[in-house]
Amino acid sequence: MPEPLLEVKDLKVHFQTEDGLVKAVDGVTFSVSAGETLGVVGESGSGKSVTFLTLMGLIRSKNVRLSGEAMFQGQDLLKLPQDELRHIRGSKISMIFQDPMTSLHPFYKVGEQISEAIRTHQQISRKEAFAQSVEMLKRVGIPRPEERAKQYPHEFSGGMRQRAMIAMALSLNPDLLIADEPTTALDVTVQAQILELIDRLQTEFDAAVVIITHDLGVVAEHCDDIMVMYAGKMAEYGESDDIYYNAHHPYTWGLLQSITRIDQDKTERLRPIKGLPPSLIFVPPGCPFHPRCPYVMDVCKKEVPPLLPADGHHASACHLTLSEKERIFRDEVMASR
Repeated sequence: MPEPLLEVKDLKVHFQTEDGLVKAVDGVTFSVSAGETLGVVGESGSGKSVTFLTLMGLIRSKNVRLSGEAMFQGQDLLKLPQDELRHIRGSKISMIFQDPMTSLHPFYKVGEQISEAIRTHQQISRKEAFAQSVEMLKRVGIPRPEERAKQYPHEFSGGMRQRAMIAMALSLNPDLLIADEPTTALDVTVQAQILELIDRLQTEFDAAVVIITHDLGVVAEHCDDIMVMYAGKMAEYGESDDIYYNAHHPYTWGLLQSITRIDQDKTERLRPIKGLPPSLIFVPPGCPFHPRCPYVMDVCKKEVPPLLPADGHHASACHLTLSEKERIFRDEVMASR
């Protein structure tokens, strides 16, 4: 096994608010190596984005309680001062944010914004930085990059803005690329193009990639490992084949069953997960998923299930026995897909 580029252990991110303590991330452990892609999946509010915004040093304030460890190239990101994090952010770890329309500044031309990111970390002239930004726009497949670099974000389509964000994120050849909902609000054709682009650029740059999404269907062909999060905790973790062909957690089963299929009868209704995610201030006792779980038992309402490995790398946090998980997945989940 290669040495992990990023290794996170028992990360907790709690926010002290007037209403109570918000446990946005509550004990997350994972790793990702160079050249690998990790998919992080879960509903809105499950703690996906907060986890990686914290690692980027973008969540630091008096009302935030951080604990755990996040080792990146021999340094603990949680303990680094802001000036050292600024040096790492962009040059070694880059992030593609959820909404490219709000992530790109509307008053500045796209090429200028990419150039600024480059000049922040490299001692080069404005002209050289602009030439690099044009080259990056070309590499991400934007036509007429010299012309496009002199345009404003509102003159780009949604897919083009996302490509421009990828160009900015990769302009300094980072070791780790975090893509936060990179295909949100894009049509399915553009979604596939963006994911294929990330795959190709990852190969070129030999970077580690994290793809954050709420849709298991999006990351099906693009991730080596997948982490499923629910209510700030890890529900399941494993290789891509483990999650898609041998899932062990009822929440993962619900996500898999909610994926649309092109071979389904047009009259067949979608199968959403019943209920709503819990408030992160008032997380239910025991398993946080138990109010929505069709397989709930008395123990689920009292005891938090530990994240136990079932087969080496594959682990899930559920009180069902391994044989029960395998039977339900085979006889009920797969039969319904």
